[in-house]
Formats: sequence, C-alpha cells, structure tokens
Amino acid sequence: MASAWNLTDKDDDPAQLFTSTRDLGPQAVLSVALGLSAFLIFCFLRTRWTGLYAARKIQKHAASKLPELPDTFFGWIPVLFKITEEEVLASAGLDAFVFLRFFKMATKYIAFVLFFSLTIIYPVYQNYGKEETQMGGSSSEGELATQRAGATYRRSETTVGFLQEAFPTVMDPKTGYLWIYVIFGYLFSFALIYLVITETKRVIRVRQRYLGAQSSITDRTIRLSGIPLRLRSEEKIKQTIENLEIGKVERVTLCKDWKSLDDLMAERMAVLRKLEEAWTVYLGRQGAVTKLNPAEQRSEEGGREQHNVTTPLLENGGGGENGIDKMQSGRPTTRISEGWFKGRRVDAIEHYEEKLQDLDGKIKEARDKDYTPTPLAFVTLDSIAACQMAIQAILDPEPMQLIAKPAPAPADVVWQNTYLSRQSRMIRSWSITAVVLLLSVVWLSILFPFAVLLNLKTIGRFLPQLADFLEDHKVVQSLVRTSLPTIGMSALNALVPFLYDWLSNLQGMTSQGDVEMSIISKNFFFTFFNLFVAFTLIGTVSTAYQLGGLMDNLKERFGDLLGTSYVLAQSLNSLGLFYQNLILLQGIGLFPFRLLEFGSVFLYPISLIGAKTPRDFAELVQPPIFSYGFFLPSTLFVFSICVVYSALPDSQLVAVFGIIYFMLGHFVYKYQLLYAMDHRHFSTGRAWPMICIRVLVALIFFQVAMAGQLLLKGAIPRSVLIAPLFIGTVWFALWYNRTYEPLMRFIALRSLHESQDDSLSLSDSRNEENVDAAQARTVDGDESNWTFINPNLIIPLDDIWIPEDGARVSGQEYDTQQRDARRSRRTNFVERAAEAAVP
Repeated sequence: MASAWNLTDKDDDPAQLFTSTRDLGPQAVLSVALGLSAFLIFCFLRTRWTGLYAARKIQKHAASKLPELPDTFFGWIPVLFKITEEEVLASAGLDAFVFLRFFKMATKYIAFVLFFSLTIIYPVYQNYGKEETQMGGSSSEGELATQRAGATYRRSETTVGFLQEAFPTVMDPKTGYLWIYVIFGYLFSFALIYLVITETKRVIRVRQRYLGAQSSITDRTIRLSGIPLRLRSEEKIKQTIENLEIGKVERVTLCKDWKSLDDLMAERMAVLRKLEEAWTVYLGRQGAVTKLNPAEQRSEEGGREQHNVTTPLLENGGGGENGIDKMQSGRPTTRISEGWFKGRRVDAIEHYEEKLQDLDGKIKEARDKDYTPTPLAFVTLDSIAACQMAIQAILDPEPMQLIAKPAPAPADVVWQNTYLSRQSRMIRSWSITAVVLLLSVVWLSILFPFAVLLNLKTIGRFLPQLADFLEDHKVVQSLVRTSLPTIGMSALNALVPFLYDWLSNLQGMTSQGDVEMSIISKNFFFTFFNLFVAFTLIGTVSTAYQLGGLMDNLKERFGDLLGTSYVLAQSLNSLGLFYQNLILLQGIGLFPFRLLEFGSVFLYPISLIGAKTPRDFAELVQPPIFSYGFFLPSTLFVFSICVVYSALPDSQLVAVFGIIYFMLGHFVYKYQLLYAMDHRHFSTGRAWPMICIRVLVALIFFQVAMAGQLLLKGAIPRSVLIAPLFIGTVWFALWYNRTYEPLMRFIALRSLHESQDDSLSLSDSRNEENVDAAQARTVDGDESNWTFINPNLIIPLDDIWIPEDGARVSGQEYDTQQRDARRSRRTNFVERAAEAAVP
C-alpha cells in the first residue's frame, strides 16, 4: 500500500490536494458546537458569577454610568448592542474606542469585497476558471478550477453573459478572466486606502477633542531625556526650560538611581506576605485568637484608623501583654540557614516581624539618602499648550540632548527602568530583537508539521500507514487536515504572546504604554510573518516534498523570480481552505470562549487552593487584565488574510467567514472592555497608526499575490500593470506615516482652543450630539491626585492584615475595605507628595 504514495507529476498538484469544500463540513460542525456551547454556558453563568463577568462594572468607577444589563438569558444582548461609541469613549477611553473602531473598518471593507465576490468574481471564476489549462497552467490546474466551480451557480450565467457582451475583448474566454486580478487589485486597493484615510480622520478628530478637553497633570508634563551632566538638578532644569520662554515650570522630578530603595521595598513586600501567611496559618490552627490588640495602625504620621475587618499585628512588636497571648502550641516555624548544611527552626511570626521592622528602619534611612541623578526627568508645565510646544520642538542644538516627549501617566511609569542608562536600554533592545529573530526560526520548525498535515500525499511520504488509514476514513481525514492544523495554529497564537510579553518587559521601557506598543509590534510580526508569510513558504516546501526529489524541485522552482512567484501563487491557492477553516474556528468557535474568560476560570481553582491571606483573596477578585498586545495582533492577522484573498478564487468564503469573525469580535470585545475586564488606557489611542501601517503591509502583500497569480497563468504583461499600484501603495504608506502619525502623538494647539466649550463630539458634524467633557474625564478621574514621584519614596509602610478573630474574609470584602482605606488616606498621600517635591 505504501507504494500508492509514490507521487507522479501528473496527480500531485498541491492546490488540487486541498480544495475540497467537503473538508469545511467537519470544521464548521466543530466550530459551531464549541462556540454555541460556550455562549450558552456564558449566558447561564453571567448572572451567577458577577464577580468575574461584571468585575469592571462593579469595581471601576469609570464603568458606573454604563447601563445595567438585564438578568435574563438573552436580554443583555440588545442592551450591549445599543451602547454608543460616545459611551464607550467616556467609560473605556481612547484605546478601547480605537480598538473597536478597527473592527468596524474591517467589517466595511470585507462587506465591500463580499458584494463583488458574489456578483462578479465568483461567477467569472466559475465559467472561465477551467480555461486555466489553456492559459499555460498544467492539466491539474484546470481540474482544480473545475473542482472549485462545484455546482452551477445560477446567477453566474446572466452576470458573465452581460460582461461578455459588453466587453468582448476583455472577457475573452481564453484570457479575459485574468483581468479580474488587475481590475479588482486596483479597486480593492483604492477602497481600503479610502477607508484608512476616512477612519483615520475620524479617530484623529475624536482624539484631538477628547485630549483637548482634558486638564490632567499628564497632559501638562513632558518626559525630558538626554539631560547633560551639568544640568542634572531640578533647579537647573527648571531654569533651562523657562529660559526657552515656552511657559512656566510648576514641578520637576529628576529621576535618580533608586535601585537600592526599590530592592528594599520589594524585599519588604515579600517578607510582609510571609508574615501574613504565618499569622493566617497560626489562626487557622488555633481556631481563634484569645485577644487581639485593637490599637490603631501605626503610620509615619502617627497612626491610622482601625480597620473594621482586618487588624494590624505589629503594634508593640506584635506580642506581649498588650498584644497577643502567645500560644506556644501550633505556632508556625521556619528554617533559617547558618552555613552550608546548618540551620535551625525558629518561630516564623517572630522571625518575620523582626525582619520586617529591620527593613522598615532601612527604608526610612534610604528615603532620606541622596541618590545619583540620571539623564531623565519629568517636567510639569503650567499649561497643556506649553507642554505641546515643548514636545513638538527641538530644545537643544546638540544631538541626543534635551529630547522632550509626551510623558506617560504617573501610574503608567515603570520607575525601576527610569534609572537605566541609554546604553543599557539600547543593549537590551537590540538583544531582544535578536532573540525575536532567532525565535522566528524556531517557529518555522514548529510550523512545518502543521504544513505536512495539510497534504495527504505528503503525509504518505512521511507516515504511509497513517495516510492509508486516513484514505479509508474520510471524516477522520478531514479532521486531521483541517481541524488539527487550525487548532494547533490557534494554540500557538494564544501561547506565544506570553513569551513576547515577557521579552517586551525586559527591554527597559519607561512606561507600560510603550511596553504595550512593543508587544503589539512583536506579536504582529509573529502572526503575520510566521503564521502567514512563512507558513505559506513552508507550504511551498511541503509541496516540493510531495513532488518527489526535494532538492531538484527546489532548484527548479526557486531558480528564478518567475519560478518563485509561480510557487508562491500556487501555495496561496493550496492554502485557501486552511485559512478559511482557521478564520471559522477563530471566529465562531473561539470567540465565545473569550466571553467565558476560560483562562481565568481554569486558573481560579488553582489560585484559590494556594490563597491563604486576605491579600491573596483580594487579588483573586481583581478584574482580569485586557491586554491589547495579546488580542490586536491576532485580529490584524485575520484581517490580513481577508485582504490577501480578496480577489483569489473562493474569496467569497473568506469574506463570509471574515464578516462573521469581525462582527462577533466587535460584540465580544465590547462586552469585555466595558463590563468584564480592566485595561490600561494611557496610550491615548497610539495603536491606530500601527494598525493602519500593518493594514497597508497586508495590502502590499495582496498586490504581490495578484501579480504572482498573473505570472502563474503566464500573463506577464498584465502582471506588469500591478507595478504602479505597488509603488503607489508604498508611497502612500510613507506619506500616511509622515502626515497622520504626528496627529496621533501630539495635541494640536488649535484643538486646545476649540475645547474651551468643554464638549466632545463623535459625529462628522460639530452641530450633532455632543458628549460632556467631564463625562469623558471619568476614565482618568483619579489622575487629579497623581504626581510624578517614585511611589517607594512616599507610600506608607503598611502593616500586615489578617482576618479579625480568625474569621475568613472574602477577597471582595477585603478589597472593598482596602479601597476605602486608600481613599481616606489619599489627601494625606498627596500632601506628602507635595512636601517631597519641595527642594
């Protein structure tokens, strides 16, 4: 039987091996079963697990004005659907608005493609695709076109007949249908460029009005880097900036080498957690404590009001007559090392209390020390206009000195990276880039087995027994060739972003917003170039395997540019059904699982087992974090597939599945961003230019694919007609980045003056419905109490918290009480921050 898999050049066309629409059936059933079951489970659990599925609505003030969702099974759907973009902007910020706007743009483009696919492209391929045999393609290519045609498309005869009568030369039966690639290459390119321009203008208009109405400390602060040694003092920086006559300087925070202090604070938190765990274990063993000291918590100002749920236990050393009546039996112990193989066990509570008090003394001393200044500072000016003029100007004639950029929000600053040198950041950046490139080679080796599974005859060459089994079991064969590769690709697409997230955090960026942008860039590189471009090339290599004589075929097919284009175009045709199945699984099958927050649900019991202290339980009930760096690249990947396959055979199926994907995605992410998941909103929509540039990269790849298809059919003169379109798109991408990108980084001075009416409009006309700017500020409402200073310099040294009388406190109760306590201390916190800023 193995001999049956000896391939010949006649029956081994790669596209023919993987174009049976029958293979869509098992994948569609699997996707619908997964998606429908997950959606029904979510509807059942939504009202029962509100702490998870409505976490943001419950815990975040910015979501308090959102409409309440009904408790009925499906009644919440129309309410969510009716939430306007104005409400999204006011509740979730610019980042969420931009993210959801991309889904709408993608839906518009794919709907445009679907219309022409059903009315023109598919009928033309149905009637003229079989002529590929006479156009220079192999006989197998003609059979491929015949297979793609399938059953007769009733409307195609009328459509094609009309076109042939109107354009007899263009619609010549032998060559005319190839004009499809030229005509629709231009039409779809112009349509997408038009959408990019119109949507960008809309986003810019909303962003300028939104930020122009703000008056936060972030909008008035610049991040000044490259400060020369002679200017590294807050007084000299203030004097230098004011001498430029840009505006008055309110505050200067010069970053210093606080590493020793940060290390002490990190060590203190670790000891604090161990002490809390020791007390929790002890109280759990005893059942109850005989006497708890109700004294107020100590603080650097002389005390803190008593907490009504948890009680501090470090007063007076945490023991003695006024503390806790020690019960020697059952007290936890810990082992301390006294040499290589020596150690002794001591009372854990006393050991960690002593260690904590020792660290408190060191931290107080460290806060009073003078540290080495770094070349980075945060300078707060008296107005937003002055800040914008500073960041849009060149401040110093020397290169790499006094470089002003927009400052991140105070809560967004990664303070442990502010004292890294520029050289250290550059080394880290280039090292991480080299690692990412190296990982791309690793992903190729992982993707190759997926490509092998796509082709039954390639399986027969490597695993002939498996191929024989699949040949006899058609349903299993369809699952192996469609479901297994798509599930494997989806799993890889879900896991790799965690690695890139870790790598991005090692680069030494000074804000979480910059880290988020880096994650988006790395993950898009992985999804587009590894999962799409490289996977297409791997599919070509697997084709070479099944054609017999790998090296000979590689030399033959990659020996010249024409041969390379031929193989790439052929591989795109052969992988069409795979990408259809992938979009089908990602959209219908996996989006409902995003609603379920399956990862959080799966990890919750594991985290619950390890949770002991109130702090642990409080962390359990925190809303899951929505990371744009995880979700946006995979969405761009799917849209890139839809763009590249816009005018290829079976484009109507890709378009149908693409519309389903983006409509479901918009709905799912809208719910998560508004009601379920917390997210950072400090990048002020900076992801939009990244989205558009990457969309244009997909458009360029689409044009290359169109030229390759014409080369594949031997229509070289018509392929040359794609060259002006390719050059024009590259020029437009450069022009777009130069023209629109600055408006996504800065605030125009005119926008600041127009915002004096304190209103915000999302409509195309300024006379339409407006949104009060104060409502827009609710997203960052707490920022009025923020300040640019390393928190480790001023935050109170909290005592431990344990359940009173040994009672088990729920995480949500503890988190609520802690939040109330933080609010009660906020005024004092701000006063101390102001005092710390005084020279």
